[in-house]
Amino acid sequence: MIMSRPLIIAPSVLAADFGNLDADIARAVSSGADWLHIDIMDGHFVPNISFGPAICKTIYRKAGKIPLDVHLMIERPDKYLKAFADAGAWEIIIHLEAKDDVAATLKKIRGMGLKAGLAINPGTPVEPAFPFFPEIDLFLCMTVNPGFGGQSFMSEVMDKVKKARMHADQQGLELNIEVDGGINQETAVTATRAGANVLVAGTSLFSQKDMREAVSRMREECAP
Repeated sequence: MIMSRPLIIAPSVLAADFGNLDADIARAVSSGADWLHIDIMDGHFVPNISFGPAICKTIYRKAGKIPLDVHLMIERPDKYLKAFADAGAWEIIIHLEAKDDVAATLKKIRGMGLKAGLAINPGTPVEPAFPFFPEIDLFLCMTVNPGFGGQSFMSEVMDKVKKARMHADQQGLELNIEVDGGINQETAVTATRAGANVLVAGTSLFSQKDMREAVSRMREECAP
């Protein structure tokens, strides 16, 4: 499958060194990456806790003009939209599996002037997300079970990516399709060939001494 949208590389801040956050954000910004991906976890929706709006705001201040792709892995994202909008989010992604009214929450996100995204976990079928496609700017297929970084890529999710891209194209929708989890130089190629155009990469980028070279190589290897 040929990618129909521009390739976007988004380093995941979850993999940054929080003891040297300023330096790692600066590395990511100067790497040639397109976005920064911010994972917010509440310890309920996923079995881990990351950070909240205050850290997001700090990242925003350090990131300059690079967009913040904020992924809310929380049970009630509708209660925190304003907090993350005020903290500098450019796009807010919520989960289909969350306990809010998905349609209403997506409408609120767009009503705030932000990009809206919808995510599904590996065990969730892709088809229930299709009715929301006209209301979103991005669809995220998690390629690991969410909660912790450094997990192995789940190749079986690529079938969902293919279905999502096909449905979006059939509907004439200019939809970004994102993958998150286990993305490295090899799996990035697999994902883009399936139809993804937004690559969230954490450990595979932040662990590199030269992140600019790693981002450039990923971009080159995923080129059509």
